[in-house]
Amino acid sequence: MMKTAIRFALIAGVSGVASIAAPAVAEPVVGKPAPAFSLRDSNGKTVKLADFRGKLVVLEWTNHQCPYTVKHYSTQNMQRLQGFAAKAGIVWLSIVSSAPGREGYVTGKEANGLTRSRGARPAHVLLDPEGRVGQLYDAKTTPHMFVIRKDGVLAYMGAIDDNPSWQAGSVKGARNHVKGALDQLLAGKPVTTGSTFPYGCSIKYKQGA
Repeated sequence: MMKTAIRFALIAGVSGVASIAAPAVAEPVVGKPAPAFSLRDSNGKTVKLADFRGKLVVLEWTNHQCPYTVKHYSTQNMQRLQGFAAKAGIVWLSIVSSAPGREGYVTGKEANGLTRSRGARPAHVLLDPEGRVGQLYDAKTTPHMFVIRKDGVLAYMGAIDDNPSWQAGSVKGARNHVKGALDQLLAGKPVTTGSTFPYGCSIKYKQGA
């Protein structure tokens, strides 16, 4: 009994030390301020979330090689939503957190080429090869979507819609959670669905990060 108690005490002690040495990063919470960040965009400009205070902001984690991302771009679903956002004065930030050598990684030049070829309309494509901002937001999939209110508070996070399929035909008839959240915010109403489970490809973070 004594040896067992000592062994448990030692394990508990080691666990305690580990938790102090490597504290968990707080996850984003709907209704709380969205985590601040800055990243370089595909043109080399430093972009800060704080630059857009007073505007609605959409964050889209993306990977052009992911079938789920392809679904939304090949059907123009993502472009239509980006176009709606642009006309409404909403800032759309596409974020690439794929690490060099992993699926979905792009250089700034490649990102700009994709934007042109797909007719996409983000305000900026932000490059996050170290995965720092992706992990700050606990972004898990491509796509993974976040909507931030004008006061900087996170209003929605999760899936783009309610049909977790990679097939292009699944876009038709799906309930678009991001569009719904934006419509409510533009109308001065609270977002009724603040969080959903994201679907898509896992983000290809830097290994060991």
